[in-house]
Amino acid sequence: GGKGANQAVAAARLGAAVTMIGKVGPDAFGDALRANLAAAGVNVEHVTRSVEATGVALITVSAAGENTIVLAPGANGTVTPEDVQACAGIIGQADALLLQLEVPLPAVRAAAEIAAARGVPVILNPAPAQPLPPDLLRHVTYLIPNEHEAALLAGGPADDAETLARRVQALGPRAVVVTLGAAGALVLDGVTAAHVPSYPVTVVDSTAAGDAFVAAFGVALSEGQSPVAAAAWGCAAGALACTVLGAQPSLPRRAAVAELVGK
Repeated sequence: GGKGANQAVAAARLGAAVTMIGKVGPDAFGDALRANLAAAGVNVEHVTRSVEATGVALITVSAAGENTIVLAPGANGTVTPEDVQACAGIIGQADALLLQLEVPLPAVRAAAEIAAARGVPVILNPAPAQPLPPDLLRHVTYLIPNEHEAALLAGGPADDAETLARRVQALGPRAVVVTLGAAGALVLDGVTAAHVPSYPVTVVDSTAAGDAFVAAFGVALSEGQSPVAAAAWGCAAGALACTVLGAQPSLPRRAAVAELVGK
């Protein structure tokens, strides 16, 4: 698990060539995570070892399929800007850089700066939710928060998703995509806002649905689709992830997402 690992696996299952940058601990959890990533087709050359234990998340799921997650960062918290700089060549050659906030902000900022300087689109999923500095947000091409994360960044909730997205966009990112669960997503690209509906499914477990959305959005965008079309892929992937129990086991394959989008 971990948002970065979930999104890397999701992107690989959707057909992308994925390299992950991160750290695991010198323990069996770390061995299992690297092996699982590699088995999913993710390049783990830059998933290195820390002296800290591997990060662990405990997930509870309600009868309605909603989840709560308690996180112990462990090795994730030891990723440094220097670790990221060592991977500058990999980042600079990418079609897109996908970031989350389960590693320290200085490392996230360093990655965003490298990508922005080389013209690589920066996609940031601001989770777990926390305030973000302007010097990070101005390097973000697509910021993809859920409503709770968007409200935290904007300083409070809004009456509707578009107002919330515009308040977040004013903080620096070029575009904002607010995920709305069963209501789909709101895409604010420049000055134009568009609502993208979700796909009705029977929810078993919503864990990793947001990760599936972000990964599918990034893959579709890197293949030349518009942000609105990419959000439709995200909604389909997120919906399918809700139909299976667990995090990575629920992440859908490309054929299933394409079929749902085509219906």
